[in-house]
Amino acid sequence: MPANGQPKLFHTFRPPNPTGALPWWLPILLGFLTAAGPIATDIYLPAFPVMVKDLHTDLAGVQQTLSIWFIGLAIGQLTVGPMADRFGRRAPLIIGNLIFAFGSAVCAAAPDIYTFFGGRFVASLGASASLVIPTACVRDLVPDVRAGARMMSRLVMVMGVVPILAPMLGGVAVTFVSWRVIFWASTGYGVLCTLLVIRLLPETLAPDLRSRLSPISLVTRYVGLLKDRGFLSHALIVGFSTFMSFSYLTAASPVFINGFGFTPLHFSMLFGLFAVFMIGASQLNGMLVNRFSPERLLAAAVMLAAGGSLALLGVSLWVSGHMPLPPGISLEAVVTIGTMIVALGATGIIYPNAMMGALADHAKVAGAASALAGTMQYVFGALTGGLIGILSAQVFPREGSPMPMTIGMLLGALMMVATLPLRPRGK
Repeated sequence: MPANGQPKLFHTFRPPNPTGALPWWLPILLGFLTAAGPIATDIYLPAFPVMVKDLHTDLAGVQQTLSIWFIGLAIGQLTVGPMADRFGRRAPLIIGNLIFAFGSAVCAAAPDIYTFFGGRFVASLGASASLVIPTACVRDLVPDVRAGARMMSRLVMVMGVVPILAPMLGGVAVTFVSWRVIFWASTGYGVLCTLLVIRLLPETLAPDLRSRLSPISLVTRYVGLLKDRGFLSHALIVGFSTFMSFSYLTAASPVFINGFGFTPLHFSMLFGLFAVFMIGASQLNGMLVNRFSPERLLAAAVMLAAGGSLALLGVSLWVSGHMPLPPGISLEAVVTIGTMIVALGATGIIYPNAMMGALADHAKVAGAASALAGTMQYVFGALTGGLIGILSAQVFPREGSPMPMTIGMLLGALMMVATLPLRPRGK
């Protein structure tokens, strides 16, 4: 133990010098921590029908748990970001993971839907720490935007691998054990993340970079970020990218299961296929950023997403004229999947470059900037559900129609295109 009595575990992990290097396991650790949010979002989706019976509610009641989850993430991120700027990264991350574990345990033991609502909300508040703080750690350790974009691409790879398996694991749990096992497993994940932070993650925010925390300073900080053109333009791109992705997540299941006749197993495999392309694109971004600026890559990826979404619109109009479709892998299904791969794969390049663009000029408030960008993501995600619901119920009521999903994805892509010119000149 050093002379000042502070354990070495709590020493500040300062950015490396130009010839230094970060530990190889650090992106893996940060990606594993960040994956808590996507896992908890996706893993219990196959359990909805069973939960309706066990919790004595209807499907709408179970679906509301997703809205509660997103609301809690939005509130939690706005709170935990400034706390991470004031008290450092480790303590809020440890407390957040413990809260996530506790809330997941309440969900696992819930006797009714209202107890489940409460547990889900508490878990979402805790999970928000893992969505915000690892990104702020990247900004602490890698001030250079190019290097930061490379590291963010590695985080996307790690945080994306586990959620690929989440729906399949949830389906297996529901089929052979119980949906409650899903939330006991989430409890264990939260405990494991807590132990990993305590044992492996050093403090990345130096004491002299920590900022004051008061209601006035908090409001001033967020208002200042929203007034900053560089932050706002890139954060909006992150949000619209999430809008596009959540349109797919919200509507894809009925499209492929009811519309194209896929089995739940085949759909889960398709879910994994899309995720593989998104992760692959993020790794391609990590290589391309050495040759092209992150801003050029971001613009190209946004245009690619828009092109894929426009192609999907044409295919969806064609498919709608041929419904009902024969079950299985039809030509219509293959072409639809191809256009979706182009549109969704581009998000693997959009996210790391847009997020680093939002954080680039805000080293002293990286936690708050990451939190505000993340909150915008989940606000846009929550809006997606409402839009898809209206389109499915009132505009395109035919079961399995791809049009609600397509319109949501296209709207998100076109809004990204419209936001590109808002970036500061020279970016």
